Amino acid sequence: MFKKSLLLVILFCIIFSCKNNTEENKDFTTLFENSRGTETPEYDEVISFYKDLADSYSKISIFSFGQTDSGEPLHLVVYSSESIYNVNEIKSSSKNRILINNGIHPGESDGIDASMMLLRDIVQNDSLQKKYQNSIICVIPIYNIGGALNRNSHTRANQNGPAEYGFRGNARNYDLNRDFIKQDTKNAAAFAEIFHAVNPDVFVDNHVSNGADYQYAITHLFTQHNKLGGSLGNFLNATMKPEVEQSLKEKSIDITPYVNVWGSTPKSGWSQFFDSPRYSTGYTTLFHTLGLMVETHMLKPYEIRVDQTYALMHSVLKFTEENSEKIKELRANAAKEILSKKTYPIQFKVDRENYSDLLFKGYEVEIIDSKVTNGKRLFYDKTKPFEEVVKYYDNFIATKVVEIPKAYIIPQGWHDVIQRLKNNQIEFIRFKNDTSIQVEVNHIKDFKTRTNPYEGHYLHYNTTISSATETIKFKKGDVFIDTNQNGVRYLLETLEAEATDSFFNWNFFDTILQQKEGYSSYVFEDVAQKYLIENALLKQKFDEKLKNDEDFANNPRMQLDFIYKNSPHYEKAHKRLPVFKVK
Repeated sequence: MFKKSLLLVILFCIIFSCKNNTEENKDFTTLFENSRGTETPEYDEVISFYKDLADSYSKISIFSFGQTDSGEPLHLVVYSSESIYNVNEIKSSSKNRILINNGIHPGESDGIDASMMLLRDIVQNDSLQKKYQNSIICVIPIYNIGGALNRNSHTRANQNGPAEYGFRGNARNYDLNRDFIKQDTKNAAAFAEIFHAVNPDVFVDNHVSNGADYQYAITHLFTQHNKLGGSLGNFLNATMKPEVEQSLKEKSIDITPYVNVWGSTPKSGWSQFFDSPRYSTGYTTLFHTLGLMVETHMLKPYEIRVDQTYALMHSVLKFTEENSEKIKELRANAAKEILSKKTYPIQFKVDRENYSDLLFKGYEVEIIDSKVTNGKRLFYDKTKPFEEVVKYYDNFIATKVVEIPKAYIIPQGWHDVIQRLKNNQIEFIRFKNDTSIQVEVNHIKDFKTRTNPYEGHYLHYNTTISSATETIKFKKGDVFIDTNQNGVRYLLETLEAEATDSFFNWNFFDTILQQKEGYSSYVFEDVAQKYLIENALLKQKFDEKLKNDEDFANNPRMQLDFIYKNSPHYEKAHKRLPVFKVK
């Protein structure tokens, strides 16, 4: 019996060994390589590549998350020197965690191809495995699956390759790089699940740029360091950015900050792109992750763009390995550092007095007659390259700060908002009983609204509020959110109405802007008269306003409305934010 069992074990080992050797000898040359840098694979081919890679190498794992708007799940491919079999092992690991996102705009496919080669090369190269032995490298193969399936060769009119590619909009025509904070799409919800499962120390999002022409094939867009703030912001700007730049320079690759120029030329300088939380790096920063967006240049050959994206990812991995302890220390202390300052900046402007001198390699520009229209056109003359110092406005000043409350309270009926808190692993409790608490109540004082639709919304901006202290009775089941948690930055950016990408500005609370009750003037005239007689202080304010406000004095409707809105008949919910602050 023993001999028979032993024989079976030996036979199993032989079969397994033969299977493994056969799979490891499988050709993992990519379509990009076989086409000599001119093509990118279709979605199914990308996923099959990674599944085969995971079948062949135990250090590669592939997981599925949620469901995107296309009906397909979102995939996460993971490399670790110690095989990962359960996604929970990633977050709990003490290793460096890097998350790489590809194909958010599938026509910008550089990162898709570069990441396939990156993981293949690591798993097939002992020296690279040793180099990254303290890293868990996580890759989203293609984020915008719906856009990737909508394949064509024409919509990227300004782009030099590949031959075919996906479309910018997702299955519901959303631009997914505007959806991270509002999470209208299933894609964004699935991304949040992946992001919090990984809890990356560093995040890389691969793109291709539009805009101006210049000599560089690749640019970087680190998250804005003043917005990130504190020790993390200083580290990103003073250490990470220059070291990644230097690493590429040693590979003979020139890189410059993303050329944020529209309607002018780089020679006149430009400001750093401000990545608010609607964007990938703006969102990941809310959880103290160091973020970097890669922007290769649309006019450079596809092969060069992919190669340089590949090189940059290696530089980021190298930096993360070398600075692991420092990054983890900064991230661990980030929330405490924010809370210790008592206030938090929610609005910024470019600091025009404090810029950097940037040595820039561009092309001379002419304004010439158009050969197509009867107007003029911008012409970059590639026969006239230049290298000179330009002004780079990479510093921002806070223009609005808010006091950080001890907690927020949201009535349970606002389930769309509460669901997004859950999606982002925000900790909260529910009242077990009806409870009266003294809170700060905010009313919308003023705001502007876009006149054209933007990503499924008519976005608000220039929002201002008024505040008062009241005792409010909350119901059993209402949500109490302590700000003393890792997601404090997320709470402040979404629940403070005046913040750029707040839930208010994204229309989550628009029902409060409409009065639900009103009055008939001929009836309320008598009520108003009586109320003024009984309330001398209001009568005094009314008379003063008549005296000092000409528009008011000439508008009887406005006068009656003033009395109504200062009476018990005026509904409390009108323009009152359903976000209450415990100070």
